[in-house]
Amino acid sequence: MANESTSHSLNEQDLRDLGFGAVVSRESRERLLNRDGSFNVERAGLQFWSSFSAYHAMLTIQWWQFFVATAVLYLIVNAAFATAYLACGPGALGSEAVGMENHTYLRAFFFSVQTLSTIGYGQVVPVGTAANTLVTLESLVGLLGFAIVTGLLFARFSRPTAKMLFSRHALIAPYQNITAVEFRVANARSNELIEVSAKVLLSRFEQVDGVRTRRYYQLDLERSAVTFLPLTWTVVHPIHERSPLYLETAESLRNSQSEFLVLLSGFDETFSATVHTRTSYIPDEVLWGYRFANAFVIGRAASNKVTVDMRQFDKVEPAQPSLNR
Repeated sequence: MANESTSHSLNEQDLRDLGFGAVVSRESRERLLNRDGSFNVERAGLQFWSSFSAYHAMLTIQWWQFFVATAVLYLIVNAAFATAYLACGPGALGSEAVGMENHTYLRAFFFSVQTLSTIGYGQVVPVGTAANTLVTLESLVGLLGFAIVTGLLFARFSRPTAKMLFSRHALIAPYQNITAVEFRVANARSNELIEVSAKVLLSRFEQVDGVRTRRYYQLDLERSAVTFLPLTWTVVHPIHERSPLYLETAESLRNSQSEFLVLLSGFDETFSATVHTRTSYIPDEVLWGYRFANAFVIGRAASNKVTVDMRQFDKVEPAQPSLNR
């Protein structure tokens, strides 16, 4: 059932709640949201250590960056302890290992690796109070370090995140004798999402009291939520007389620097947690007079299941009749 409320401009309180603020509304000419959902904002003026969070960074960086950072830190710690062992004197490490007599630093480094990871082959032993004190300290560092890395790995695996696919383009397509803004979404993972809801905002510049100001409109959707999302969902905003997009053209959208801000929320059954994702479309990413191609295959030879061909997810085809915009 279509939402019966009308699209409306957000008031000043809504604008503050939206989080972009009055300065962005007046001055910024850039898109607010990038396609990957990141905000087009750069924070300047803060010292590095005042804004840096190692825990947050290790949770949010890519997996290859996480493993590289862990390996580099592991090598640095072992190199630092190897240097400390050498500083204890030439006799601080006793060794019966063949071939390491002339490689004192490598011997100290490999001894550090064995101590940090509690391997202890026994070919190199600490001699004296200073070296044994370092062994005690390094053993503690190793226990804490491996506990921290294990916790970070678990946190990265267990952190609930949404991996939604958004169609490459939004469309202005024929819809029930009028037109509508449409875009596709699908769950990119094999887990199940339930109670998925969508919110779409239109951001554009308008003349307000002679001043070019960014205004925000929440767009009414044909269906703002679905209970289940096993297939794809085409989110639709009908462009009727009450829509802020009524009588708009591709040129007018570009002139007003319009942007469609999309927020999706859903309940992830795997993690029993609500997840969110977002994206946006600018006029250059909106196609006029097209519709999405059929992506469903029903009753394949070996199965009676409905199949979604994701190769068709972004595919569009000219709509009939075409739009003269």
